[in-house]
Parts: sequence; C-alpha cells; structure tokens
Amino acid sequence: QHSGKTYDDLVAFFEAWREFEKPNFIEGVPDYTAPAMSEQRQQIPEFKRRLESFDTSDWTISERADYEIVRAEINGLDFYHRVLRPWSRNPVFYAVIQMYEQDVPGREGVEIDGVLNVWKHEFPLNETSQAVFRSRLNVIPAILAQAMENLTEEAGDLWYFGIRQKRRESGQLENLAMSLEDDHPDLAVLAREAKAAVDDFTEWLETGRESMEAFSGVGEEAYSWYMKEVKLVPYSWEEQLALLQRELERSLAGLAFEEHRNRNLDPLKPAESLRELQRRSKKYVNVFMDFLRNESIFTVPDYMNLDDEAHPSSFIPEDRRDFFPMTSYLNPLPLLCHQVHWLEKQRELRNTHPIRRHALLYNIWDSRAEGLATGFEELMMQAGLLENDPRARELVYILLAFRCVRAIGELKLHSGEFTLEQAIAYAEKATPRSWIKPWSNTIRGDYGIYLSQPGYGTSYVVGKNQLERLIADRAAQQGNAFTLKAFFDDYFSLGFIPASLIRWEMTGLDDEMQRLWN
Repeated sequence: QHSGKTYDDLVAFFEAWREFEKPNFIEGVPDYTAPAMSEQRQQIPEFKRRLESFDTSDWTISERADYEIVRAEINGLDFYHRVLRPWSRNPVFYAVIQMYEQDVPGREGVEIDGVLNVWKHEFPLNETSQAVFRSRLNVIPAILAQAMENLTEEAGDLWYFGIRQKRRESGQLENLAMSLEDDHPDLAVLAREAKAAVDDFTEWLETGRESMEAFSGVGEEAYSWYMKEVKLVPYSWEEQLALLQRELERSLAGLAFEEHRNRNLDPLKPAESLRELQRRSKKYVNVFMDFLRNESIFTVPDYMNLDDEAHPSSFIPEDRRDFFPMTSYLNPLPLLCHQVHWLEKQRELRNTHPIRRHALLYNIWDSRAEGLATGFEELMMQAGLLENDPRARELVYILLAFRCVRAIGELKLHSGEFTLEQAIAYAEKATPRSWIKPWSNTIRGDYGIYLSQPGYGTSYVVGKNQLERLIADRAAQQGNAFTLKAFFDDYFSLGFIPASLIRWEMTGLDDEMQRLWN
C-alpha cells in the first residue's frame, strides 16, 4: 500500500538513512565490531520497506532518479553486509591517514569513518585543526586494536594490499611527526604512537596472511548484482567483459593507424628536468583551458582553473617512471583532459541539491565521474585539441588500452580466472609499449582498489561508452540544434549520479532503466 508521500518526504528519508548508515563512535572509535554490524544489518529490511512505500508514479523523472539513488545506496549497504564485509575481511578498510585529496567525489575504494585527512589542514595548525589532529591521532591504536578483533575472514589478496597500505601509512606518520615537532611537539608524540600501532598491525597482518587463501573476489553473479542494484550499470560481468575486449581492440587498432599516420614525424621526447616538466605543464594547462572556452565545449566560469592540481612538484627518473608519468612526461595534454575531475569538483562546491550535493556512497558515482574523465580524453581529441600535437594522439589510445587492460584484470580477479600475479602479468604483457613494469605500483594500487570496490576499474571504459551513447542519443533527438556546449552544460547540471540516470533524465529514454528494474 502506497502512502502518498512527497519528494520532500524522500529528502527527509534520505537524511535519516544517511544518519543510520554511519557507524556509532565509542570514545572516538568507530564501532565495526561483529555485534554492531549484526545490529545494523538487521535494520536494513525496514529501510527497504519504508522506501518501497513511496508512490513515485506522478513524480518527475528527476525526482524518480533521486528515488533510485536512495534505493541504490540502501542496496549498497546490503551488499556490504552480505558480500564485501570490509570490516571483517579487508584490512584496507582500516585506513587511518590520508595525505592527498582525491580528484573524484569520494575516496576510491573503502575506508572507515573518522580518517585523519591531513590535506584538509594548513601548517602550522590552528586551534581547530590541532583539536582534529589530537582526537584522530589519539584513537589510531584503539582503531587498529579493534581491527585485529574484527578481521576474522580469509581474503589473502586484500590482506596483501592492507600490508602495502600500512607500510605506506607508517612512513606518512613518521613524516607527519617530523613536520609537527617544532610547532606542535605534543602532536608529534601522538603521531609516533600511531606509527608504532600501525607497525604492530602490519606485523599482525603479515603473520595472518602466511597460510591464507589468496582469492578475494566476489564471483560473477554477485558482481553482476552489484552492478545492477547498486551502481545502476545495466551490464552484467559477462557483458562488461565483451565491451572491454572490443574497446581494447579498437584502441590498439587506433594506435596502429596513428603510428602509421605519424611515421615521418619526430618521436615525442620526455621532459628531462623538473623545470622543463613544469614549463610544459603550464603551457598545456593554458592550451586546454583556452580550448574549452574558445571552442565552446562547455561553460567555464571564472572560478575554474587547474593552477594547483596540474603542475608537478618533483621529477621522476626515467627508470622509475610508472605508467601515467610515462605519458605525461612525453606530452601532458591527453591526461590534462582527465583533470576535468578537478574542474568538476570546483563546480560541485556550489551544488545545493538536497540529495545530489552529497557524494553518493559506495562509489555509486564512478560510471559518471571516471566515465566522463576517460571519455574526455578521446572526445577532446576528436574536437580538435591535439591538432598541433599529432603524436600525442597516440597517447590517447595507449591510455584507453591500459584502462581496458586494467578493467579486464579486475573482472577476472573477481571471477577467479586470474590470480593477482596473473592479472599483473597480463597487464605487463597487454599494455602497449611495455609501460607496465614488473615493479609497477600503479597496477598493484589499482587492483587493490578494484578488489575492494567491484566495478571501479570497469567504470572508466563502461562509463565512457555510456557517455558516448548519451551523446549519440541526444544528437539524434536534437538534430541540427545539438551543440556540445548545451549538451555538457545540461549534463553537468545533473551532478555526480550514475550514467544510466543521467541518460534517463536528459533524453527521457528508459530502456536502460527497464533493464535495471527487470
């Protein structure tokens, strides 16, 4: 029986849901113990029942899309309890410190509530920041003590990534302690105590992992359920694999033709110093931003810039360059297109929508955020951005091929077709120009995220394809009236919601939604 609730009631329900989703804190420590998680899980069906009582039949598509967002989030927590259980099987969940802001709406992968986000604070710390550091650093030993009680399930690959993460955090906490010593010596002491707790936890993980089953995937069936019911992506595990293999073939064929076209041109030469790297970066940031404005790609407000995010502050020797520096040291322009992420974050700071101004939980935004950023590289090339840099066109296809390779690796890690070692070896072999080395931190870090958060690796390419489909649909609907600027301004106005919902809202076409609902 439907209760005749309004959209305002949905907003109120969403706010109550978000409060429920958060863990309880006991003396500053988030409670992810087995009793707390069991109690939370038992209440999920009641939230589903309350949401199902809404009658949305006479709502606008925009309002119905928001209903789907709330439903997806509830399904996300359900999936976490039934399948992922990061609190009991994934040490990566127990992150305690983050040094850098992500370029997407939320943290990639999984993490507890209450992480110390150092990047949000300026040094020396003011009184408010000192209080945050004191409270967060003080509870790290207790958080990790609870983690050792909670982590009872075997998932050897996830534990491997947890060990990598904790070794990195140990170094970060030591560097933080050194930076705090002069102005905040009491906080430096807490940082070193936190580091000691992280080191003890790392040792515990290493001992526990020795005899552990490595497989950490969710399986094809659960993966497909998560795509449909949480990510709102209308493609199964099998359909995504077919799409990615086709995109990989297309990118490799495109690369072969670009290399033929450019065969008489000088090859790209990497920057040979930090000064040269910064000079190129400044030049191409201006080229990119001027192109967006002058070619009417989308409305670029005065506040938008890439001044802080795009410029390198260090130089990596050639023998230590991982995949992405290999491309950006040759020509930064293709990857600058991906930095549309930062322009979007600047726009989203001004988003006042009652539901969409919040970063969606469980990375539900990934097909939209990563799909756009990846798609933008090739779309801007097609729009003429690289006319004066023809050899940079080769990099666009290499970037796409690598993202296909990564995504195929993710799918096969979750199905069990690949071990982690096999997935890494596949990336080494299949990535053009051998730009993934055996020591690559990029591919390991990426697979760690994708095992923790199914669908994140595929979202780059699958989301790109959804964007291309949307452009095709909108151009067909509008004919000669279609313009990129109007398209993207409309697209951006809808926020960081799944690509399927954006297509429904922009075109009125509901075939993808019918696949999700059925």
